[in-house]
Amino acid sequence: MVSHNLVRAANDPDDEEARSQMMLAATFAGVGFGNAGCHLPHGMSYPVSGKVRDYVPEGYPEGEPLIPHGMSVILNAPAVFRFTAPTNPDRHLYAAKLMGADVSHASPEDAGDLLADAILGLLKQIDVPNGLSAVGYGPEDVDALVEGTLPQHRVVKLSPRPAGAPELRQLFLDSMRLW
Repeated sequence: MVSHNLVRAANDPDDEEARSQMMLAATFAGVGFGNAGCHLPHGMSYPVSGKVRDYVPEGYPEGEPLIPHGMSVILNAPAVFRFTAPTNPDRHLYAAKLMGADVSHASPEDAGDLLADAILGLLKQIDVPNGLSAVGYGPEDVDALVEGTLPQHRVVKLSPRPAGAPELRQLFLDSMRLW
């Protein structure tokens, strides 16, 4: 639902059908999160939003730095899904297929890249900033971002692939620039 409606809803605020489908998708996602939880992208998002210095998204009040939650989650997601894909390539390929990726000749080793690329395709179409560096972070901030992520046990511990400080450090570095 998201991959079929996000671009339309983001680019045309009068497209009631796409916006309604996005609201329904958000509801389904909330039910899913409530039952199954979420993992690394969410855990990594908290310090990204919480340590923002001066980024203000278009359409938000000037002088009030903010990285919206959804943006802080999605900026980490491509790196995370490349990282978690080896734990269940079929599930990652299925998600990529749902997003429109051609997985017909994909090998298990392709799963993370195919899912990440499907996400990146959507992000480019709706003008999401190109990684953490585009919202004001640099490599010098990674240790603080890792430190802010580690206590988020409720979500970090749900990752299908364990991630300690060294893995989180690399995930944040891989999220600095997405394309």
